[in-house]
Amino acid sequence: MASTSKLESKKINGTVVLLKKRALELVPSEAVQQQAYEILGNKVILQLITSVNGDSEMKGKLGNPTHLRDENKVGNESKFSVTFDLDEELGAPGAFIIKNFNPSEFFFKKLTLEVDNPSHGSIHFVCNSWIYPAEKYKSDRIFFVNQAWLPSETPVQLRWYREEELLNLRGNGTGKLEEWDRVYDYAFYNDLGDSEKGSTYVRPILGGSTKYPYPRRGRTGRPPTKTDPSSESRLPLLRSFGIYVPRDEKFSPLKMTDFIGIALKVIVQLLVPELESLGNINLNEFNSFEDILKIYGGINFPDDVLQRNSAEMLKEFIQSAGQGFLKYPMPQVIKEDKSSWRTDEEFAREMLAGINPVCICGIKEFPLTSKLDPKVYGDQTSKITREHIQNQLDGLTIEETIKENRLFILNHHDTVMAYLRQINMTSTKIYASRTLLFLQKDGTLKPLAIELSLPHPDGDQLGSISKVFTPHEDGVEASIWQLAKAYVAVNDSGIHQLISHWLHTHATIEPIVIATNRQLSVLHPIYKLLHPHFRDTMHINALARQTLLNAGGILEQTVFPTKYAMEMTSVAYKDWVFPDQALPADLIKRGVAIEDLESEKGVRLLIQDYPYAVDGLEIWSAIKSWVQEYCTIYYKTDDMIQKDTELQAWWKELREEGHGDKKDEPWWPKMQTLKELTDSCTIIIWIASALHAAINFGQYPYGGYLPNRPSMSRRFMPEPGSPEYEELKTNPEKGYLRTITPQLQTLIGISAIEILSTHSSDEIYLGQRDTPEWTNDKEALQALERFGKKLAEIEEKIIKMNNEKKWKNRMGPIKMPYTLLYPISEPGLTGKGIPNSVSI
Repeated sequence: MASTSKLESKKINGTVVLLKKRALELVPSEAVQQQAYEILGNKVILQLITSVNGDSEMKGKLGNPTHLRDENKVGNESKFSVTFDLDEELGAPGAFIIKNFNPSEFFFKKLTLEVDNPSHGSIHFVCNSWIYPAEKYKSDRIFFVNQAWLPSETPVQLRWYREEELLNLRGNGTGKLEEWDRVYDYAFYNDLGDSEKGSTYVRPILGGSTKYPYPRRGRTGRPPTKTDPSSESRLPLLRSFGIYVPRDEKFSPLKMTDFIGIALKVIVQLLVPELESLGNINLNEFNSFEDILKIYGGINFPDDVLQRNSAEMLKEFIQSAGQGFLKYPMPQVIKEDKSSWRTDEEFAREMLAGINPVCICGIKEFPLTSKLDPKVYGDQTSKITREHIQNQLDGLTIEETIKENRLFILNHHDTVMAYLRQINMTSTKIYASRTLLFLQKDGTLKPLAIELSLPHPDGDQLGSISKVFTPHEDGVEASIWQLAKAYVAVNDSGIHQLISHWLHTHATIEPIVIATNRQLSVLHPIYKLLHPHFRDTMHINALARQTLLNAGGILEQTVFPTKYAMEMTSVAYKDWVFPDQALPADLIKRGVAIEDLESEKGVRLLIQDYPYAVDGLEIWSAIKSWVQEYCTIYYKTDDMIQKDTELQAWWKELREEGHGDKKDEPWWPKMQTLKELTDSCTIIIWIASALHAAINFGQYPYGGYLPNRPSMSRRFMPEPGSPEYEELKTNPEKGYLRTITPQLQTLIGISAIEILSTHSSDEIYLGQRDTPEWTNDKEALQALERFGKKLAEIEEKIIKMNNEKKWKNRMGPIKMPYTLLYPISEPGLTGKGIPNSVSI
């Protein structure tokens, strides 16, 4: 006779790892509560959820509640033992619920269960999430086992929990979001202006219109301004770190420590009245390049900088400013040689191996034409003639140089000209520039001519007024040529910061982060593939909206378009095409490479010694191979992709909501095939990792010395006979420095790019994961290991090329090797390393 007695329960032992909230993070009202902060006892409750047996609704059954015991501290981490009492009939656990009955949150890293079945091994739940008091949540916090399942392959008992978790992450689209909310939602860029401070601070809303299209940002739900119901109110400067992003998207405490330490410099520079009141600080003008060198000499932060409250830090920081506290590290561009940045060779080399190596294009026609609407802007055809350049082409005709793919251009004319009249009505005085270059037989580029253009004084429809400058080595003409290169650098600096950097990496990735969290479960294999490439992106973007991109913010103070900066990025977004963000497609589109199906990389470079492109194609190829290998583990047929409900919802929302102003573009992949999936994921990972690294972490090494990368100009080119022209004859350095970025803006600017160029202590690089238990799939783990080994081989290859003298563009006159696409880096200001994500 069969027994009807209940099966015995089994004991499952486990280990919990968490970090308690650090005392320095507590607000004053929480300080008293900290005394009662306790993890042991019944303050934290866990319950397992079975993935085998379900209830009447086919939901996985809950095991008995249990709590933590036996705390063991290891550094900042606390390890606890836990024992679950699970009925035999419930089967293997696939998830667990956690409830926190403390008054404050803690960071839950992982739960590991030890099971009897040797073939199964340990069961891992990788959590990495802040757990707030249970009363803050509308539904239970749930974590899933580290197994990847497509929606249709998920155990029936876990499907309800999987779908419910996604519903929680989407929110209801209303209300102000609090720090414990875990809601990922979209909003327009309607928080950059501050109409309550007056008309000077009004800025257009970006996104949601044909005039100002834009990628979406994360919604905060802050109330509208009193003066403009369509704009969101802003937080005060010193409360910037309190801006809402889902808590798990915020910097770690360690990264926040690194970030605040350097960010204090920027804050102090913004406090102009306090700085100017210090008698031994001169914020007037640099009179010579030697004057600028005096600001370098290292950083002297006190060891206990973060153990003080903000008021104490700020007070001491300002008081210490005159004693060398604001000294900066020596930028690499002048570390070996203080003057080679001024050479024509270095000026051209940085278009291939500098901060902004993504704009140079091949020339297919001469004279150069414009894409601006002639009905609005008149004739914008270039004024560079054959006579300007013919004698500099090594005996070739212009047609021969074009046929041989040896004529190139850095063309910022159209982008700048569209806003030039408005910009020059501010304190900025700038030109729209075209720079023509010739590829020499040794692989280096020689500048041939620079065209500087202004709108016609009698109206835009009459076209432009242009002047063409050619290289000179002696006399006042050489000083004029240096100024012409400076105006080009100002154009390039602004385009780099606003478009190449902010728009094409930070802004375009954020809606992909949001869509992924809203539509792909943490159990989804594509979520597991992409999630590391979204780390810290929403937080750095939110901080940028508070202090960098806003009306009167750092970018408007330090970059030439001033109040029109973000509006210009909206115009540039009109030309953004997702498939063209693939590196091979970008190189072909710019005319610096041609398709070559016989080549290993699929393209042939027209500039063989193009460090960004050479190294980038190696990294691109490695990413693509890794993505293809990973995706084929889970998708054996195209039909599986078409029937994946989460994947299809993700791609639909990414296009129609995240990049909603481009939802009708015909170039979007349809997401019906494995190729479309792997191509799209490769592009996303490339943008977030290698592309961002190449245009971000060289900012201080190249641009920390502002004469090399001026971001503003304050006066036009001196005319013969003018006092400014005579000054160039007698004191060319002073004339140069009176033209480019002034001293205060220089200090603000290099303080900002020092932050952006610095790797945090806890950075995670391409080919790495934050935990070895990120997935339970051995095939995926082995594929990642192969990816990591390939990246290590690429780094060795880059190092070898940097040491080969035949590659002149890899070192240049400044003797600075091209290291921006080295995969790995140490913490700090290194000028190398590819973090997984747009994390700074």
